[in-house]
Amino acid sequence: MINQILIISIAYLLGAVSFGIVVSKIFKISDPRTFGSKNTGATNVMRSGNKYAAIITLICDALKGTLVVTIAIKLNFTDYEVMFVALAVLIGHIYPVYYKFKGGKGVATALGILLGLNQLLALSVLVIWILVFFIFRYSSLSAIVASLMAPILSMYIFNESLSFSIIYIFIAALIILRHKSNINNLIQGAEPKFK
Repeated sequence: MINQILIISIAYLLGAVSFGIVVSKIFKISDPRTFGSKNTGATNVMRSGNKYAAIITLICDALKGTLVVTIAIKLNFTDYEVMFVALAVLIGHIYPVYYKFKGGKGVATALGILLGLNQLLALSVLVIWILVFFIFRYSSLSAIVASLMAPILSMYIFNESLSFSIIYIFIAALIILRHKSNINNLIQGAEPKFK
């Protein structure tokens, strides 16, 4: 039990590292909390005009999800313990203690979690994100649709255990919650498109 609590705590603290802020400082570009959507994710870093900073942010935010989930699996955690580790790193990213609990929207970290749990599911969700993005040009819509598809694919295509499907449902709920303002903008036709 001590190992589980320790890994869950580490997962949250690692998740709370906002790489959008760290990478922006390294590249000497504006803090992502000061422009665009004012969140720390890769999509907003991209709005700075520095694609390399955005790509590195995306990779780092995803890797922290993959890392902690992989460690939990290697330590033979139960499926439900892995679920708590996954949620801890995602909650850390969204509500980081280091930045007054104002973080990113969790999309890259959620993808990293999927990569640690099921690479084929992660690839399927990524393909859905890309397809929706290229058709509609809304990053937020792509994230919402992809996150909603993860538990459906998990249950009906990949036949994963119920615990993993529950993880994906919680992840989707958190991502949708963080995209509440984007959903309102999409409904009102005010959501900015990527060109």
